[in-house]
Amino acid sequence: MTSTLQGQLGIDFGTSNSAVAWADDQGLARLIPLEGQALAMPTAVFYNAEEGSTHFGRDALAHYLGGTEGRLMRSLKSLLGSSLLLETTVVNHRAVSFLDIVATFLGVLRERASQQLGTEPRRVVMGRPVHFVDDDPERDALAQQSLLQAARSVGFDEVSFQLEPIAAALDYERRLTRESLVLVVDLGGGTSDFSVLRLGPERMLRADRSQDVLATTGVHVGGTDFDQKLSLELAMPLLGFRHLGPQQREVPSRVFFDLSTWHLINWLYQPRAIAQAQALRSNYSDLRLHQRLMRVLEQRLGHRIAHEVEQAKILCSQGEPDTRIDLSELEPGLAVSMAAAGMREHLAALLARTVACARECVQRAGLADGELDAIYLTGGSSALQPFQQALQAEFAGVPLVEGDLFGGVASGLAYSRG
Repeated sequence: MTSTLQGQLGIDFGTSNSAVAWADDQGLARLIPLEGQALAMPTAVFYNAEEGSTHFGRDALAHYLGGTEGRLMRSLKSLLGSSLLLETTVVNHRAVSFLDIVATFLGVLRERASQQLGTEPRRVVMGRPVHFVDDDPERDALAQQSLLQAARSVGFDEVSFQLEPIAAALDYERRLTRESLVLVVDLGGGTSDFSVLRLGPERMLRADRSQDVLATTGVHVGGTDFDQKLSLELAMPLLGFRHLGPQQREVPSRVFFDLSTWHLINWLYQPRAIAQAQALRSNYSDLRLHQRLMRVLEQRLGHRIAHEVEQAKILCSQGEPDTRIDLSELEPGLAVSMAAAGMREHLAALLARTVACARECVQRAGLADGELDAIYLTGGSSALQPFQQALQAEFAGVPLVEGDLFGGVASGLAYSRG
């Protein structure tokens, strides 16, 4: 498989899920199946300690949740721009940097695209959020440079970048029959990005679209932040979060925040972290809660709890009347209920920050709400009903259009001129 075509690959490397699309020389884009017929795959890597093998996507999650001994990596995108990215960690008896792990995952995306296309793509447009890191241009530039380095290391010769909400707009534009002013909302696992664009069939043919982008904004809040908040409010109290000890002081909370954050959970399994958690015993009045915490760390159940919280969030958002976070792996019969009203209340502050960012985008564009023709939703977290309700309340009367939540950005990246 050494031949190449002049088409272009678009890669949406997401915090929670990733997707890939290919645009041929005629500019027609199609999503590429990555796992069986699935057009998106979880951004997850599992290092199997029993066999010394490496697994990706749903296969990675299945091995981990099935109890296979090993190391699960998720939320890799959250590390871009952080000091952790170049640090090394030991997996299957060898030291690798987190940047190496990002490159490994991108390499798998390229390899699976090559298998579907029968050629090795050399040109790629990578998606990027409006801000990898809020209010820190230096770290933001470092994040993009790291992603560029990873993409080049796996065989891409021409690498360019496009803002993810603009890519989503380019995909949506293909469906429009008239010129429209659209607020594009891309709510992913790690970031919420917004753009106001002038779109339409005639504008689609223009080589330079810069004048059609009226405003862009972004905030570092996404689905993983919602999961973390729900975990802290509902699951972590069962392990001692906000528990008052003998001196009427709360148990130190850092371990609970780390245990609710996907990319930090693995650090808690280190001997030093376990020793620090063991030392918290004297801070507990109810020692059963401390025993649960130690069981989670010693049996490496942190990612399982995070997964159960995420699944409960999805079911609750879909209107499941009796949603429960199942913690029976930790203790037989242990569970906690999640109600729609409670979920809205717990997420209210995060949702307010996100919607405020959308409002800022429209204000920067100089538009009144009545001038917007639509709000276009993409990104898996935009399906969250409390978010859609908050958005509708802020922009009353503007229709919400739900796009391809997991594939729209990748398709737009393939269309993009970078």
